[in-house]
Amino acid sequence: MNNKEIMAQNIRYYLKKKGLNVKEFADQLGFKYTTVLDWANGNAYPRINKIEAMAKYFNVDKSDLVEERQPDNVIKINPKRVKYIPLIGTIAMGTPITAEQNIERYIPEFFLEDIPQGELFALHCKGHSMEPTIPDGAIAIIRKQPDVEDDEIAAVLVDDNSEATLKRVKHMGSSVLLQPDNRSYEPILLDKDHLGRILGKLIKYEVLTDKK
Repeated sequence: MNNKEIMAQNIRYYLKKKGLNVKEFADQLGFKYTTVLDWANGNAYPRINKIEAMAKYFNVDKSDLVEERQPDNVIKINPKRVKYIPLIGTIAMGTPITAEQNIERYIPEFFLEDIPQGELFALHCKGHSMEPTIPDGAIAIIRKQPDVEDDEIAAVLVDDNSEATLKRVKHMGSSVLLQPDNRSYEPILLDKDHLGRILGKLIKYEVLTDKK
């Protein structure tokens, strides 16, 4: 589309949102009706002062009028809410979670709100023990912390396993019960005879269509 067509499309879009026709819009802004009609039909392009007046009236940025609109179901990604997070493959015993030898690769993660505070890392979700809450193959985003509240989901390293498991945590005195959401699986008990440690709290997860 050329600039006139883009402008016309955006004017018609915002007129529809406000429930106005071109005549009503022109009258409210004090513009000549035939001039506004030419803008809305893509036959002419408004001057910058007219664009500013329309943007102020619609309560949008000038760019919302002059640039091609994305469909309403497309999320505009704010680069300040994207963070590259280390995706952990296996965890070498005695090393920090995000130590270089543990990292498979870095993945971009988009947050609808502000990026959570603290150190973040990502894990592959393998198996069906947390279904239907978290499906097999999802990517879990974890905030590193040594403990979580009851009923929160945590990434936990059990015994000498090199891969973390996701489970719902329940504290039982000096022991911790790791509860799967899938009732077909048995819970795991952590105590002095069955060691393990909480790596962090589940912040969110992503279901990927491409699991490579």
